Amino acid sequence: MASLVLFRSVLNPFRQRLPLSQTILFTQTREKKRWMKSYMLLMERKKKLEGPPPPKPRSHQPNWDYHAEVEAFGQRLHETFNLDLLKIAFINPCYITSEEARRRELELNKENTTLNLKDNQALFEKGSLFTDAYLQDCFSRAYPNLPVDGVKALISHITGSQIVCHVARNLAVEDLVLSAKFPVPQEVLQKTFFALVGALLESSGPERASVFIQDFLITQLIGKDLFEMWPLVNPMGLLVEELKKRKVSLPESRMTRQSGAGTVLPVFFVGLYSDKQLIAEGPGETVLSAEEEAARVALRKIYGHTENRRPWNYSSPTKEPVANKALSG
Repeated sequence: MASLVLFRSVLNPFRQRLPLSQTILFTQTREKKRWMKSYMLLMERKKKLEGPPPPKPRSHQPNWDYHAEVEAFGQRLHETFNLDLLKIAFINPCYITSEEARRRELELNKENTTLNLKDNQALFEKGSLFTDAYLQDCFSRAYPNLPVDGVKALISHITGSQIVCHVARNLAVEDLVLSAKFPVPQEVLQKTFFALVGALLESSGPERASVFIQDFLITQLIGKDLFEMWPLVNPMGLLVEELKKRKVSLPESRMTRQSGAGTVLPVFFVGLYSDKQLIAEGPGETVLSAEEEAARVALRKIYGHTENRRPWNYSSPTKEPVANKALSG
């Protein structure tokens, strides 16, 4: 204790020395009450039983101005929307129905119950038709060797609910949608996105709507394999049909390499030969799966959808190489 008093006097020599009986010692505490542990355990149990609180839409949170947010939406995307059409694009029929039902429950007058709002059904139809027509033309010119079923598979994949809703959520469309439920259902969010395309089509014309589709939908194909979007049951049969159309000799399969045949993880490589030339090679855990993969590799070359293909030129789409050059490459 004497050493502690001496240490304090050295730090502050002008401080009056106190006797040992009057020396004050300070101790650190964690500032936590005894009831805190039981309270936190109770809250954890309540959270596990009731689950997390339901999500709230952005409009139910403070500092929300719907008109300003709708105006800012077009500015963020660098697109010129007609403000009235843009507001209509966010209004879904389910919102009008639920809002009118809520007003009837409040026993309001018939004049106050009916909402003078127009839903986005017409804009959705225009936007959906324009998107399908544009993608059909775009994919047909970019991949001239791709059959009709393949083009339809690409269009259905890129306009499906998973891709469209992913794009819409990243564009903050979900915060502006007027829907009966929250979180917004996927079909409602998908419909709203195509309604936005229809609103842009009427506001700025087909050229800007095409650029909008290129920027936010077609770019979702980056890194995607052709047969992830277009599943094939019998790739070898399709390859035989394609080669017959081009009057090329039918393929012959030969196992070129193998590794670990007697282990639990074997790998087989099967090559496809036409006119004694190797046109494709693919790996697999079995000889049959390796043959199917080799057929898929050959089909990718024919359709011009290989990994090392040239980047897509949107301004003037050029045709892909013909089948024989693709096979030899």
